[in-house]
Amino acid sequence: MKSQRQSVKQLVILSGKGGTGKTSLTAALMHLAFLSNRESVFVDADVDAANLALVSDAKPLAEHLFNGSLLAIIDPAKCNRSGACFDVCRYDAILKPEATGLPYQVIDLLCDGCAACVYSCPASAIKMVQQQDGEWYHSTSAFGHLFHAELFPGAENTGKLVTTVKQHAKLYAEDHQCSLIIVDGPPGIGCPVISASAGADLALLVAEPGVSGHHDLHRIIKTLEHFKIPILICINKANIYPEGTKAIRSLAYDLGHTVIGEIPFDDAIPLAMVKAQPVTIFSPGGPASAAIKTIWQIVQHQLFSEGERL
Repeated sequence: MKSQRQSVKQLVILSGKGGTGKTSLTAALMHLAFLSNRESVFVDADVDAANLALVSDAKPLAEHLFNGSLLAIIDPAKCNRSGACFDVCRYDAILKPEATGLPYQVIDLLCDGCAACVYSCPASAIKMVQQQDGEWYHSTSAFGHLFHAELFPGAENTGKLVTTVKQHAKLYAEDHQCSLIIVDGPPGIGCPVISASAGADLALLVAEPGVSGHHDLHRIIKTLEHFKIPILICINKANIYPEGTKAIRSLAYDLGHTVIGEIPFDDAIPLAMVKAQPVTIFSPGGPASAAIKTIWQIVQHQLFSEGERL
């Protein structure tokens, strides 16, 4: 008889923009979750620039291909040079024959995979072929199992790859009776962010003081509100621009959300990254680590019932 899978809480960490320190915070939360004896699984959903495995010194256990997009392929033996494919392609992905009399060809990087050329070709000389767009990995770290991926340069279907990685992490977490999945989300508000946020019980937003930080925080808040995902906010490098930090607190208040902590600028964070360690290991008594520990306690309290160990 199979064991019944338990419900797993999902925490997604987002920023609305890149460079806010989101991954450094996620690595520290990985360490703190481990210290809290809370069985957790971790996901790096920033598949365009995945680096959580580097910061947490994760080692790969398994590597898998990700096949997502479709590419049009023209069979030169069947091509009758009607030009129908060229006429119907909206992406300028069809290359006309040259004076040498070569058949029509597909420019791989421009092909969108829409298959319009397939249906328009009178000679049935074109077919759609699935392409490998990236790879995803199951790795292990000192704090638990990590699922992450790399999208090939120029490849699409980022959201699908994020969904694939999250699905495998969720299955592992359920099968191994883990209570929490921590997701390091991508920047922005696009499809990858929506995929990373799907099913989340709580979003922790990392903001930084400044005009762009304020603007992009507003955008990600509105995105998550649309999907009815609970929000907590923390401010990184909060002490380098007090007026900007005050503006972020004012924005959060106006939109009905809570700023649960301010992480001060701390040289230990980049030094910890160089050592491939969370800052809570590299400098456990430092100001950044102290602030992150407080944030972690509040996040746990929000996610789990009073009766559970915090």
